[in-house]
Amino acid sequence: MITGGQSYVSAPPAFSADGRLLLACTGRTVSVFSASTGMLVSELEGHEGDVTAVVVAPPPVAAAAKLASYCWTAGLDGFLIYWDFAAAELVRKVQVGLPVHSMVIPNLARISRGAEIYTPFAFVSVEDTSKPSNEKLRGQLRIYDLTKGRQVGSLLAETRKPEMIVASSSGEFLGITNKRKLHVWRIPTKNFKPDKIRKIKLSHTKNLNTLAFHPSERIVASGDATGRILIWRGFGNAKFSGSDGTKSELDEDRGDVRGNGDADTCSTWHWHSSGVRFLKFSTDGAYLFSGGMEGVIVVWQLDTGKRRYKPRLGSPLLSFVDSPDSSIACVSCMNNQVHLLKMPNMEVMKSIAGIKLPISSPNLGGCYRDVYGFDYSNKLVAVPTEDYCIQFYDLFENTEVSEVQVCERNFQPVDDITMYISLVSLSIDGKFMCTVDVKLPEEELGGLVTLKFWNQGSRAGQYFLSTVIYEPHSDAGISAIAFRPGKNMAVSSSFGGNFKVWVQSMLSQPSDEKNQSGWRCQSVGSYKNKPMTAATFSSDGSVLAVAAENVITLWDPDNNTLVGVIAEALSPITKLSFIGTSPFLMSLSQSSKPQVAMWNVPNLSMQWSYSLFAEAACCSSSRSEFAVLALLSCPDGETLAEQDGVILLFDAENPKPVSSWSVKKARGGSVAFLKGDSSLDANRKDRIDGEASSLVYVNGSHEYVIFDPRSNEELHIGKSAHKNIQTEEPGPIGYASIFGELPKLESKKDVPEILFIPSERPWETIFSGSTHVLPPLTKLCPAFLASLLEKRPVANE
Repeated sequence: MITGGQSYVSAPPAFSADGRLLLACTGRTVSVFSASTGMLVSELEGHEGDVTAVVVAPPPVAAAAKLASYCWTAGLDGFLIYWDFAAAELVRKVQVGLPVHSMVIPNLARISRGAEIYTPFAFVSVEDTSKPSNEKLRGQLRIYDLTKGRQVGSLLAETRKPEMIVASSSGEFLGITNKRKLHVWRIPTKNFKPDKIRKIKLSHTKNLNTLAFHPSERIVASGDATGRILIWRGFGNAKFSGSDGTKSELDEDRGDVRGNGDADTCSTWHWHSSGVRFLKFSTDGAYLFSGGMEGVIVVWQLDTGKRRYKPRLGSPLLSFVDSPDSSIACVSCMNNQVHLLKMPNMEVMKSIAGIKLPISSPNLGGCYRDVYGFDYSNKLVAVPTEDYCIQFYDLFENTEVSEVQVCERNFQPVDDITMYISLVSLSIDGKFMCTVDVKLPEEELGGLVTLKFWNQGSRAGQYFLSTVIYEPHSDAGISAIAFRPGKNMAVSSSFGGNFKVWVQSMLSQPSDEKNQSGWRCQSVGSYKNKPMTAATFSSDGSVLAVAAENVITLWDPDNNTLVGVIAEALSPITKLSFIGTSPFLMSLSQSSKPQVAMWNVPNLSMQWSYSLFAEAACCSSSRSEFAVLALLSCPDGETLAEQDGVILLFDAENPKPVSSWSVKKARGGSVAFLKGDSSLDANRKDRIDGEASSLVYVNGSHEYVIFDPRSNEELHIGKSAHKNIQTEEPGPIGYASIFGELPKLESKKDVPEILFIPSERPWETIFSGSTHVLPPLTKLCPAFLASLLEKRPVANE
């Protein structure tokens, strides 16, 4: 079993102490990447739930900072785990017992026998799952002594939901945002005791999203939901004035929302048009970095408020993390990419790209379903993205292969979606791709449907545009695209009541090295003016099946003649597929009367059927079997949070499922058969033509699992058996990390090597002559020392 597709941006990553490695939370594991190459180095496995925080442990001795290779991680399984990430080994576990959503570990010390001893304390934000879901206060802030492995002190705060904790670089201050208030705690770093922690609140008129502390001064910045940035200077001068931790008589809510609270001044900056997603001060405190939905990093000069920008990152920004190596930083994007930046110019050096996350936009309503295209031969999945691209992702290597720009259109993340890719289809050999992009009408005017054919380039996942057809079915939408196996032919079905057969034509031009190919319409068919809702070809390409609502029509694709009609289904059919080389045809209906039906094509009759709320289905190209992804409840109802779907494997002739697997996040998911990897079923002897066949399940979050459908293993998103892990190479440091490697100077003259032959009396001549012509010491010393030794004959015993 192989898994992948985890999000790289679910939590802020962390750099190692020397800045050479980047640790990212990826599902239930922590992936360790090289900061110089962006390649995966190792993985940390041990959590049973999603990892929500990774903190590189501050080394106890400053001189050993670059030698430290330990980190703490927190997860929804309720454990804090200590790792040696250089060796990828789990060191110890601390049980919290509740899902941990955020964690910070300040550099604190405790007095023991008159000496300061570094003691790690974790401040965690947990969710109290023992309270009912409608409880107002389910979030808690707790303190854990990581040395003793237990909770210390009382709760720092209770919130509506678990909030993200932010710590200052010195560890003296902690903070969270809670609605329109900023909670700030002062932590005694020298002789830490939980009862000496002090707290203040800073208020605002809008909901706050994020905060950041200045590295050296008492300044805190916070961003709100409207795009404003608030800078409080001199916060806590009244409440935090006592160095011994004694309580102040002032109330923690000093001041109102119009005043500054417990702060000297409060200033406001505004550039972002929507909510601020991250704030981060530079290590010297002179600049403040901010980012949000615009996909632009804004660099503010703290003293003057002047700003400069790093635009065109292509996706809304989530977090910004600086490195101990001041020449590197990273920014996490909502499209599941982490960009490694060369500072201070913020040039993108490398990008760590995961599978693109699902498109979610309220203005699309129910007109958009998550669509996938699968390249059976090359084991790729084609995923439409928000910026009008098709991402080709290698399922076995868990890496991005390429991106194909479908629509040449500027993408603004803050704008409402006005265009989207509605269909992606690839031929079974991957040589051709067809896409359908839809431009939404504005005030019921200006809608456009475009059909595009693409030819494969020199490698898998590389496609170049061949033909563009505007409004191929007048103003009607396209319901399905299918390619004919073995021939350059495709069919498109339309809700407007017809289908069209497209063929590729070659136009030879002597001036070009290649023949220019294009696609043209060969024929048009319809059945009683009914909407054509699905289409497919048989495995040998001799039969074309098109669904006219709930009726299946069979056609000769070459002559475009109707050869048969199969009985009606219960409701309009949304998917058709022939099952391998067998005479059976599978149909899927996804309306209020759902149905999965098996049809006997030669007899033009139904073999068997089930009433299932099916999300997706796929058929094997070599076996007489197919798989159905079914929801456990009605699509209009409330689905379960965990195991909310089931994959059923059927044999075409038998209505009883051969196998079944419970899966999570089935809504918006898909299944497909792929050319398998030999290691998945190496022990099986029932391969077809010596070729392995695997089943892939992609869930609604674009996480996936590849497995042998003839095995009985339980499915879960966990460790992948195949990982493209590279060995870590030492990166440049010091001068070379900032200015690059110095050029190597080569001698212009070829100096012949001076041969050294010792004489019988070397002590007389060994050190004579000019120093620039003397042989090296490695040749001088053995000869000189040998001349001082007395040679004796060896007697034979």
